[in-house]
Amino acid sequence: MRGVSDPRQSVFVKAARGEAVSHTPVWFMRQAGRSLPEYLRLREGVAMLDACQDAELITEITLQPVRRYGVDAAIFFSDIVLPLKAVGVDLDIKPGVGPVVAEPVRTLADVAAIPDLTADHVPFITEAVRSLTAELGGTPLIGFAGAPFTVASYLVEGGPSKDHARTKAMMFGAPDVWDALMRKIAGIASAFLQVQVAAGASAVQLFDSWAGALTPADYATHVMPHSARVLAEVGHLGVPRIHFGVGTANLLDLMGEAGADVVGVDWRTPLSRAIASVGDRAVQGNLDPTLVFAPTEVMTQRAAEILEAGREARGHVFNLGHGVIPATDPDQLARLTEFVQSYRWD
Repeated sequence: MRGVSDPRQSVFVKAARGEAVSHTPVWFMRQAGRSLPEYLRLREGVAMLDACQDAELITEITLQPVRRYGVDAAIFFSDIVLPLKAVGVDLDIKPGVGPVVAEPVRTLADVAAIPDLTADHVPFITEAVRSLTAELGGTPLIGFAGAPFTVASYLVEGGPSKDHARTKAMMFGAPDVWDALMRKIAGIASAFLQVQVAAGASAVQLFDSWAGALTPADYATHVMPHSARVLAEVGHLGVPRIHFGVGTANLLDLMGEAGADVVGVDWRTPLSRAIASVGDRAVQGNLDPTLVFAPTEVMTQRAAEILEAGREARGHVFNLGHGVIPATDPDQLARLTEFVQSYRWD
């Protein structure tokens, strides 16, 4: 697809490595599903975590946006809590709520009770990635995992949280438990990403959705070493690593230093400012996801501004500043994809 047979030579991988490209590559976070009618039909009556453990469903859902939009990369369909479910943590994803953990982590014994992840826990992941890479041809597949802080927050809070009070209470008040938990999750995330890369994924993205709740000092002390471990262990496999967080304008330099080849930027931070923060690294982003609801000419004008700003980076991968909103019109995303791929600089 997209004119090459080797995904390592794709425009996406080249941009992530800071190499010259014919156009700025584009893909969308949460493009696999969310707004697609074909996805909604396929998921009808199927629980999220059940879908994430079915190799045929994973493959089909991952391919749907590639077929519809012709994006420059596929993102593996899964969920950041799937590895925990696979090793036996009692949790579920409740519609309208998110991940809910039956017995939140409180003690060292609770941490010790969580098994380490191996490939044997997730044979459906290996099967799906192999199937996908065969179907995708030259279009790269991005594997992904939840970063230690975000996954830890779900485990400690028992579900989504706005203030992360219990999480921070453990981080500050029980540092031994916190360190053990972060080490445990880092090991699981690293193993989960390595399974995907071993099966054929061409890049990985580490999602730290809640890291924006932290100060730079607290992130550097209590979180960054664990994310750095994940990125380092995957880095030995030679694939580009994307590190993305929400509300992380004050952390972009640290997230890059943690070992990212590409730093994801949410829509709140001007891309030019982010580029100045991340050093000699590529950037990803960062159109406001709500702009796809605006008139097409407004959306594409803002996209052009981002594409122009991205020229100053080592490399630029176009994306939204967060995930696709479920009510998004797929035709509008198709127009955005076409605009980005056809955009040429003067």
